[in-house]
Amino acid sequence: MNMKGKVAIVAGGGRDIGRACAIELAERGAKVVLTYHSSKDTAISAVEQIKKIGGQAIALQADLTLQDNVDKTVQTALDEFGQIDCLIHVSGGLLKRVKIAEMALSHWHNVMDVNLTSLFLMSRACIPHLTSGASIVTFASQAGRDGGGPGAAAYATSKGAIMTFTRGLAKELGPDIRVNSLCPGMISTGFHDTFTTDEVRGKVAAGTALKREGNSEEVAKLVGFLASDESSYMTGNCIDINGGILFS
Repeated sequence: MNMKGKVAIVAGGGRDIGRACAIELAERGAKVVLTYHSSKDTAISAVEQIKKIGGQAIALQADLTLQDNVDKTVQTALDEFGQIDCLIHVSGGLLKRVKIAEMALSHWHNVMDVNLTSLFLMSRACIPHLTSGASIVTFASQAGRDGGGPGAAAYATSKGAIMTFTRGLAKELGPDIRVNSLCPGMISTGFHDTFTTDEVRGKVAAGTALKREGNSEEVAKLVGFLASDESSYMTGNCIDINGGILFS
């Protein structure tokens, strides 16, 4: 319960890792506003699960590439809970695998917007309301370190930019607000169900030191640590959670 009395926004909290983060923070005592784009059912079920354990949470449909949706999200948190202590920005995606030589400019812009622009907009909107001791946790990816798989160069580029954004923002907001990022590897989520074949997933899992994929709850526990005062001397870090397939 080390986040009792805190209010967290989990951007992209409707499913998989984001959903697990919302539940983890609620279990630690935080009040949660989670956004979802299309995963309404799993977002609502997360709120119901949080309420069953005595927590408070709201699910809000939002497209975080749009300024008015971002403003609505922040204002909802303030109206319902009176403050914002933590931003967890999970929102983003690959969209589809496309090689650079075959890529339309619109796809490039869409990937950058859903991953990077949404983070910029949410950070900019939240910062004026964050007080001393607040925390921002961003989501990069192993792809930001190694360039990603086939057809994922745009996605990998956006995630590499998130790592740099995290470092720059940590310098801007210190010493009062900490900013850290996660770089997940092969985590068992709908992302890989959609974009990665079983054969590739098996090979990647076998190549890790732990010989398996990770799960959303394991990532969420690390997010809970970074969001809380337990990590009070950490900022500007891009932290790998990949089972030991890549050491940085």
